[in-house]
Amino acid sequence: MEKNSKIYIAGHRGLVGSAILKNLKEKGYTNFVLRTHSELDLTSQQAVNDFFATEKPEYVFLAAAKVGGIVANNTYRGQFIYENLMIQNNVIDAAYRNNVKKLMFLGSTCIYPREAPQPMPEGSLLTSPLEYTNEPYAIAKIAGIKLCESYNLQYGTNYISVMPTNLYGPNDNFDLEKSHVLPALLRKTHLGKCLEERNWAALRADLDKNPVEGVNGQATEEAILDILAKYGIRVNPSKSVNSVSIEIWGSGKPMREFLWSEDMADACVYLMEQTDFEDLIRVNSSSIRDNSRANEVRNTHINIGTGKEVSIKELAELIKEKVGFKGNLVFNTEKPDGTLRKLTDPSKLHQLGWQHNVEIEDGIGQMYRWYLGEVNQRR
Repeated sequence: MEKNSKIYIAGHRGLVGSAILKNLKEKGYTNFVLRTHSELDLTSQQAVNDFFATEKPEYVFLAAAKVGGIVANNTYRGQFIYENLMIQNNVIDAAYRNNVKKLMFLGSTCIYPREAPQPMPEGSLLTSPLEYTNEPYAIAKIAGIKLCESYNLQYGTNYISVMPTNLYGPNDNFDLEKSHVLPALLRKTHLGKCLEERNWAALRADLDKNPVEGVNGQATEEAILDILAKYGIRVNPSKSVNSVSIEIWGSGKPMREFLWSEDMADACVYLMEQTDFEDLIRVNSSSIRDNSRANEVRNTHINIGTGKEVSIKELAELIKEKVGFKGNLVFNTEKPDGTLRKLTDPSKLHQLGWQHNVEIEDGIGQMYRWYLGEVNQRR
C-alpha cells in the first residue's frame, strides 16, 4: 500500500475498525473512504455495488460485522448468520467486480470446533462440531474465509483472512446485554463500585452515556437499582454497610485469551503491507506432510492472538483490582460456561514476523481509563 492509496474500512467506528483506522493514520496513510451504517447498509447488495462503483477503493479492510457475547449469539441466531453472510458476500464480491488490489477479511477464533486441540492451529478448522451457542456466527465467518480463498483461486484476487482472538480496547461495546465478557465485566464492576461508594452522580453519568434497556441517568433510584439487579449488580440490604455483589455467568473456570485491539490493528496493517495470498500458500505448503494433500489450498487464514490465556475468574479478579471494587463476585453455575478453552496458536503469525506488545494486566488498566474518560465527557 502507498501512503496515498485509497483505503476503505468497513466498520470504521467499531472496536476493530476504529483501531485499524487509528493505526493507519499513525503510519502516515491519508486517503480514506468511510461510511457509517446509516450512510451505507452493507446488507444491501445494490447499495454496496453502487458505493464500490463510485468510490473505487484500492484496499479494503472488512471489519464490519454483527457481533455480541454468548447471550446475544444464542438469542439472535438468525440475525447473526444472515447479516454477517450478507455483509461479507456483498463487500467481497463488489471488491472483485471493482478491481480492488487487496482485501482483508476479519473473522473470529470462534470458527474453530468446540473440541479443537489447544492451542488451536489454523488446520483445526472444520475438523469437528462447533460450539452450539455461537454456531450461526461461526458458520458465517467460515463462509467468509472460504469465499476469499475461492475468489483467490478462481479469479486471482489477493484477499487474506485473519481470525483475531477475543479483543478488548477503546470503542468496545459496553451494552450489558450484547457485549463480550471483558467489557461487560468492566462496566458491571464500575457500576458496582459506584453503588458501594454511593456515587450516584457517576452512576447516572454512566447510564446517560449508555442506557440499559431504556433506563438512563434521569430515572429514579428505584428504577436504576431494579435494572442493575436484573444484570446481576445488587446491593445486599442485610448488611450494615453498603455491600454490593456482581453476578457472573458460569463457574469462572473457562480459559480465555484476550488481545488489545490496537495490537490487533497493528497486526492487520502489518499483514496488509507485508503478506500476500501467495505467501500464505507457501507457508501452508511447508507444513503439509501428506503428499496426497500437496495440491490442496486450505486454511490460509491467520490467527491473531497472544498464545496466552486467563480464566474468567482470574479475569474478573483482575478487573475488580483495576477498578477498585471491594464487593463480592458471585459465579452463577446454573448459567452456561461455553467452551472451556479457546486458545489460539499464533505460530503462523510469528513466522510472518509479528508478535503482540500489550499484556492483559496493562490493557485492562488502559481500557478502564479510556472508559472513564468517555463517561466523564458527557457529564
